[in-house]
Amino acid sequence: MNILEAVNDGNLLGGAIRDPDSWAPWKALLAAGFGLPMDATQLELFTRCTGRNLPSPRPFKYLWLCCGRRAGKSFLMAIVACYMACFKDWRPRLSPGERAVILLVAADRDQAKILIRYIRGILETPILRQLVLNTTADTVELRGNIVIEVATRSYRSVRGRSIAVALLDECCFWRTDDAANPDYDVFNAIIPSMATFGDDAMVIAGSSPYAKRGLLYNAWKRYYAKDDGENLIWVAPTRTMNPSIQQAFIDAEFERDPASATSEYLAEWRSDVQQFVDMDVLNACTADGVFELLPVANIGYIAFCDPSGGSSDSMTLAIAHRASDGIVILDCVRETRAPFQPESVVAEFCETLKPYHIGRIVGDRYAGEWPAEQFQKRGVSYEQSERVKNDIYRDCLPLLNSRKCQLLDNRRLLMQFHGLERRTARGGRDSIDHGPGQHDDVCNAVAGALLLASDRRPMIISDEVLEWARHPAGRARAVF
Repeated sequence: MNILEAVNDGNLLGGAIRDPDSWAPWKALLAAGFGLPMDATQLELFTRCTGRNLPSPRPFKYLWLCCGRRAGKSFLMAIVACYMACFKDWRPRLSPGERAVILLVAADRDQAKILIRYIRGILETPILRQLVLNTTADTVELRGNIVIEVATRSYRSVRGRSIAVALLDECCFWRTDDAANPDYDVFNAIIPSMATFGDDAMVIAGSSPYAKRGLLYNAWKRYYAKDDGENLIWVAPTRTMNPSIQQAFIDAEFERDPASATSEYLAEWRSDVQQFVDMDVLNACTADGVFELLPVANIGYIAFCDPSGGSSDSMTLAIAHRASDGIVILDCVRETRAPFQPESVVAEFCETLKPYHIGRIVGDRYAGEWPAEQFQKRGVSYEQSERVKNDIYRDCLPLLNSRKCQLLDNRRLLMQFHGLERRTARGGRDSIDHGPGQHDDVCNAVAGALLLASDRRPMIISDEVLEWARHPAGRARAVF
């Protein structure tokens, strides 16, 4: 039984489809992706969404879906996962005790829960239910040595399996602190795991388009409208694939934010979002294997803090100095991840400042006077930064590009810098901030410290002043 026959049967996969009529566009996609015959309507949609004139008589190994938001990509992947698990016999390819894995990779745990709920719902029909042996929070084990697994977007979590089918959901929005390019890293970790299954293996990667970078964008750039035998790119706006979405809703989204809506609902790549700094630049500025520099007597240090209330964002501290050759050197980074008690973190940060003889700290304008009061209780003056975060990143970029700074070997710092995005607003003004689902607490503090250090001349502190600063009363008045 092919996938269209299974989808059209209400006792099988079709039992989970709420509105079969609205699913006609996805049936055309399935026919194209699995090399099945297409009628005239499906051929017209195929040409419009792929830029190709003729479909392939064979299934594609790689199917790339650039479809608008709420088009139904995640449910389509769940349907494919269930079909490949229930209607294909993988046992001839398996060694004794080995299981074929149908792997769905999600952007985060919440998205993974949605996928596993879709799969359980699809398998609830009386016939398919008989194939299910066991279910857990993120797996469904079926007869025939098949298991459907859902994992999050870490190249570490997808290794060690015999993967027959891989489905990568919303891969344009994958963000992680352990990889600069998580979509590529996951893809590269999966492909060797599929070698057991040869031409029967399949990869489907789908997402709403976003910035012009990454796995899906490069596949689109290389294969869209090209007669490639292994790769098919399918590009479609939301309402093309899901006519049940009201046009009035999309019109309202365009009125609110045209640039975002064009990407989200028309499936066009954003031209207003650019990468802030390249990873090669960051690596060139990083002292490999140096995680922290101990304080040195007679050097003047500065510190920058990014406060937090303790419920969601991290609270971070960065210490830096300017060397005699003009290079700005990052000496120390501290991060306390939520949840935490803010007052206790302030106390820890003040203890970190003492060996560097820092009695004055600069930070962003978070929470009004609260940070100043807490630091002042412990003998450290807190001043609000004259620069807002956007200006801090903008002014820090020349230091990075010219290698006028030295960073510590801190993975989270590098990943957060690499995840920053430059957006151009309708009025032409640029803004720099972290991407969707990311954080920038560490790199914000570090960028602020680097700028403060670059603005001052190298300082050599006399022994007399150093001794005076060690005294509690003097340290409260010392400004280095």
